[in-house]
Amino acid sequence: MISYGKQTIDKLDIDAVIEVLQGGWLTQGPYVTTFENDLKNYFGSDYCTVVSNGTAALHLAGLALGWKEDDIILTTPITFLASANCALYSKARPDFVDINATSFNIEPDKLDQKIISLLSQGNNVKAIVAVDYAGNPCDWAALRRIADQYKLQLINDNCHALGAEYKGSKGYAIENADIVIQSYHPVKHITCGEGGAVFTNNKNLDTKIRTLRSHGMKKDSLMFQENEGSWYYEMQELGYNYRLTDIQSALGSSQLKKLDEFVRLRQSIARLYDHKFSNIDHIQIPCVNSDSSHSYHLYPLQIEFDKYGLSRKLFFEKMKEAGIILQVHYIPVHLQPYYREKYGFGPGDYPVSEKFYSKQVSLPIYPNLSKSDQIYVIDTLKGILGIENG
Repeated sequence: MISYGKQTIDKLDIDAVIEVLQGGWLTQGPYVTTFENDLKNYFGSDYCTVVSNGTAALHLAGLALGWKEDDIILTTPITFLASANCALYSKARPDFVDINATSFNIEPDKLDQKIISLLSQGNNVKAIVAVDYAGNPCDWAALRRIADQYKLQLINDNCHALGAEYKGSKGYAIENADIVIQSYHPVKHITCGEGGAVFTNNKNLDTKIRTLRSHGMKKDSLMFQENEGSWYYEMQELGYNYRLTDIQSALGSSQLKKLDEFVRLRQSIARLYDHKFSNIDHIQIPCVNSDSSHSYHLYPLQIEFDKYGLSRKLFFEKMKEAGIILQVHYIPVHLQPYYREKYGFGPGDYPVSEKFYSKQVSLPIYPNLSKSDQIYVIDTLKGILGIENG
């Protein structure tokens, strides 16, 4: 079966993990520090704390930034649940801003209008969580201007965009946001199995995140209220067990060395899809801004299924019968039952996102997807839709 995404693991990755297994540390040891340093160097951040997954990274970001009840956190409806749920973990209130119909990212003009509307009603807008959907960077210059204008915190949910570039920089995320979070799930650009990271250039935020990562424990004697001996530690606030292991960190460092090549291969697959699906009626390929380089965690194709006389459900079934597993990214968060029942969201609230969802299909894209499999995906999709191959 050909899946929409999968990890790419080689002998160097396996050897890196074996080296840890044969050593003296399995959990929080030297490889964690090495991985954090490798990530800082690649993405140009002053500080980096690796954690158990991207959701944990978002949770800790909100806690470190001091989100609380009645704060409003704005994000996009077209994202994984965690981008909005992180507000709930801090008892803040998530709200949404519709996407741009071309980039599929949060629309700056609509964001500005939303903030003005919320503030005029006496709401406390606290932060923006912007997602570089599919690997396509947001309009970060505009988002930074808006955040500065209204004195808001700006978080880059960068899970899709490892290795992407904005205005010629791979370090664009931390250059524009107060906190950046990443995920290293197996379908992402690099993987630790599960894993994530929080980046910041603010030492106080990093210190807070590091403490909360491990139960809220402090081991620095300069920060103690008392000191009973070399074994002593203090828990001064409630934290979590969000630590990453040496095993995962060694795999992460090994994978990071190949990130540029992984992105190059994803971009090559995307170019072939672009070529084969462009200029076809009722099909829209992803668009990339001229100031950005897309890293293609996903390849989101839009298909007007009613124009081809079949439902998306039937299309998925036929592709699966042909040995191709597709996915949809994502069901708009505001349409989830929890958000509808708790906050009163419903159909029609964010029409661009809802229209995008109705047509979106994620095609297979990962570094070791062979050329023959790429052609098979293209030919099979066209055949099911009744499109003449060419």
